[in-house]
Amino acid sequence: MISQRDKELFENLFVLELANNHWGKVDRGLKIIRDFGTVVRYNNIKAAIKLQFRDVDNFIHPEFKGNQESRYIKKTEATKLSKEEFSRLLEEVKNVGCIPMSTPFDEASVDLCVDFDLPIIKVASSDMNDWPLLEKIASTRKPVIISTGGASEKDLDDVVRFFEKRNIPLGINHCVSLYPSEDDELNLNQIDYLRSRFPNHVIGLSTHEYHDWRSSMLISYGKGARSWERHIDINYEGVPVSNYCTLPEQADEWFKAFHKAAEMCGGPSDARRVISKKEIEYLDALVRGAYAKRDLEVGYILNSDTFVKDFYLAIPLLKGQLSCREVMNGEKLTKPLKANGALTINHIDGPYAENPTLKELILKRGA
Repeated sequence: MISQRDKELFENLFVLELANNHWGKVDRGLKIIRDFGTVVRYNNIKAAIKLQFRDVDNFIHPEFKGNQESRYIKKTEATKLSKEEFSRLLEEVKNVGCIPMSTPFDEASVDLCVDFDLPIIKVASSDMNDWPLLEKIASTRKPVIISTGGASEKDLDDVVRFFEKRNIPLGINHCVSLYPSEDDELNLNQIDYLRSRFPNHVIGLSTHEYHDWRSSMLISYGKGARSWERHIDINYEGVPVSNYCTLPEQADEWFKAFHKAAEMCGGPSDARRVISKKEIEYLDALVRGAYAKRDLEVGYILNSDTFVKDFYLAIPLLKGQLSCREVMNGEKLTKPLKANGALTINHIDGPYAENPTLKELILKRGA
């Protein structure tokens, strides 16, 4: 079973991946955080806003610095922020009521997560088997969420055992590392696979599809995903927005789909649901009541073998009347019963008449 500690950390958590869409500009990053913080608050969502940390000066080999042909190198250098600038963004994340979070891509960045006392660390799909980085992350003892894009089954088993052995809370996200992902590339059945293989962990969905912000939420929730991650961005200052990124109005649709999915799926999946009074009353109206076929005298003994000879079942079920659910053996009539008369709780002795709780239930049931 998933531990209560992990549930409290990861269940129903939305991770909003700011990535490098601040483009190295603190003002732009602040606006993204504030815009999404507003949508989060209005939808009553538990959300983390996640940055990416890289020790840029040492992350790129000296001979490749300034390389304009590599998109990754170019973007990494263009989006560099100082520790003070990251601090300002993380402070704003807390100001808008969200959880500050980061994906560190190197060991020095893990130290930065510790310096900022971030409550959760994310491991990117690309780093699922970067063992020096994973060892460093584990040394912090901080809870971890991993994305599983591209990982083999052995990779998955190894990394899950690694964190389990150290008793570190772990959330596991199904992820397809295609930016963007087409609907037929989402492989949402992998949520079933992960839940079956790793039943002691909260399973989530990190997704990059771009056709709608509703369908995958409804499906993934129904399959048991309980954490979600998407990239976020805003239309601002003419900067192009990647189609796998979520805009504030799309996040609003996404969050509303979550609430609808939770409403439709109802309570927990590991225990029988609580049946509502409204549903019980509806079903009671469809239950057949017991009516006498002939006049019956005081002292008549009810018997399931002869019940069909002396009684018939029909609607409506009246208040206080015994139904098809209460065919009995051994109870006696304490009052005479006329033909076509309803057999009620007041006509018999035995447990239904003598147990106050049962008697009250039957007296209130029916038309």
